[in-house]
Amino acid sequence: MDTSELTKEKRTERPEEIKAVPVRHPGRWIAAAIVLLFAAAAVRSIVTSQGFQWHVVGHYLFDSRILHGVLATVYLTALCQGIGIVLGVVAAVMRLSPNPIVSGASWLYIWFFRGTPLLVQILFWYNIAALFPTISLGIPFGPTFVHAHANSIVTPLVTAMLGLGLNEGAYMSEIVRAGIISVDEGQTLAAQSLGMSRLQIMRRIVLPQAMRVIIPPTGNETISMLKNTSLLIVASYGELLFSAQSIYDVNYKVIPLLIVASIWYLVMTSVLYVGQYFVERRFGRGFTRAERATMRSRWLTFGAGSMAR
Repeated sequence: MDTSELTKEKRTERPEEIKAVPVRHPGRWIAAAIVLLFAAAAVRSIVTSQGFQWHVVGHYLFDSRILHGVLATVYLTALCQGIGIVLGVVAAVMRLSPNPIVSGASWLYIWFFRGTPLLVQILFWYNIAALFPTISLGIPFGPTFVHAHANSIVTPLVTAMLGLGLNEGAYMSEIVRAGIISVDEGQTLAAQSLGMSRLQIMRRIVLPQAMRVIIPPTGNETISMLKNTSLLIVASYGELLFSAQSIYDVNYKVIPLLIVASIWYLVMTSVLYVGQYFVERRFGRGFTRAERATMRSRWLTFGAGSMAR
């Protein structure tokens, strides 16, 4: 057999199949076993402990006073978050203004409300009558048109709006500002060359594109807002925790009522998590590099890898 025939025969031979040997990860199984062991112990302790008084939890879970507190919490979250978003957009635009007075005023507002604790701000607004017994509205350094006692104006609801709304506006302003500066400056220059005003550029060009950066942290802020409404217990506003407290102040079932409140907070935040996911996916279309792996796909991938081993 000559050299050409030998070379031709070698080319026609089928190469051997590669035998892929999966890498074994015994550490994963050990870690999973430890986690499951601790989880089982925690569940057993929660279920069997008499201190939780689950029959009391079930009795008050759908109590009318608790449900009223849930509705008040949802209403207050939507109201104060809306105020915070509006203030945040205004403060962010002011912060980016070339006018140093406007920019400085925005910076001072953000510095103050981000630098002081939220609980202190709520207590301050709730006791504003000690500082200003009478509130007057009118022209600065001119005549006043409205005079009213501070306690009649700054009700628990107004206290909540001022405390939570102004504080949230300071945080939202930084979120909105980050979204605005993430948009390429060339688009602003192109819009200016077309004769668009600064307000039109912000409303039609910049903000719609900045939403993909603004939405994720705004969802987190909304969830934080829902939980921060519990601080209004110091202002006697009838939200969820205040409703639970009004019940356990009478029957002394403190732990079961706190568990009831915690369950409802978990339910409401879970609903917000789902809503945030779909809103992020809606505004992130065309920008995300890869599809986020869902929990179900992660479990399927983990199971398929385990079967292969």
